[in-house]
Amino acid sequence: MNTQLSAQNFALSVPQGSIEAYVHAVNGIPVLSAEDERELARRYRDNEDLEAARQLVLSHLRFVVHIARSYNGYGLQQSDLIQEGNVGLMKAVRRFDPEVGVRLISFAVHWIKAEIHEFVLRNWRIVKVATTKAQRKLFFNLRGSKKRLGWFNNDEVTAVANDLGVSEKEVRRMEGRLNARDMAFDAPSADDDDSAQFSPSQFLEDRSADPAQSYEKDNWQQHHEAKLVNAMKELDERSQDILQKRWLDEEKATLQELADKYSVSAERVRQLEKNAIKKLKSSILA
Repeated sequence: MNTQLSAQNFALSVPQGSIEAYVHAVNGIPVLSAEDERELARRYRDNEDLEAARQLVLSHLRFVVHIARSYNGYGLQQSDLIQEGNVGLMKAVRRFDPEVGVRLISFAVHWIKAEIHEFVLRNWRIVKVATTKAQRKLFFNLRGSKKRLGWFNNDEVTAVANDLGVSEKEVRRMEGRLNARDMAFDAPSADDDDSAQFSPSQFLEDRSADPAQSYEKDNWQQHHEAKLVNAMKELDERSQDILQKRWLDEEKATLQELADKYSVSAERVRQLEKNAIKKLKSSILA
């Protein structure tokens, strides 16, 4: 065999880094002759030779790139499209029979496109635009027609339906799906109620808004706040001031600032703070 790919790495089957660098790398891999291709395919089929399978995959990566580029109009990353196409290529290599008399690429095109189609349908829209086999066929063919014709008139709908073997109703339904826009589940509403666009999340029932539970929670909070106020009143004036400045004011005072104010050490202020908190806890929990 005159084709050696020892300089290449099987990791090239997964696009990494720059797409341009990846394309340049796969285009540099030699294309197999028909004889070499059959020999490698037989080695893999008869002996499960993974090195033979690796060479078959590597030599066809350039074709995956070419096919994946035809799907750029869906707004998906080219690297993802190539990745999915490479998965289809590897499936084709596993199923390829060299005795049928066709080249691997002719056989692999179906598997490469099938994987890319599945990826596009899973990711093009949040809501699935095509689920049945007929809808999937219509989805990909209709996008190509719409690029040329825009919105269809009645005659064009009839023509497309006849060409693809589907009903006119299916053509119109798919056309509507293709022109629809996804709505974010938590889309923010405008301040102006007249122009606000309500998102799906705003129509869901809020089970947490139980008036009885809300009242009980507010009442419990007020009860604790009242106990805290009363407990603070039981402290001496200096302890109240230390807790106020250390915990309740927006701009918290440091231990040293309070030590300077009361002409004591910072450690003494820390002890007073600790004792005051202990007394508060005892009063609140009593």
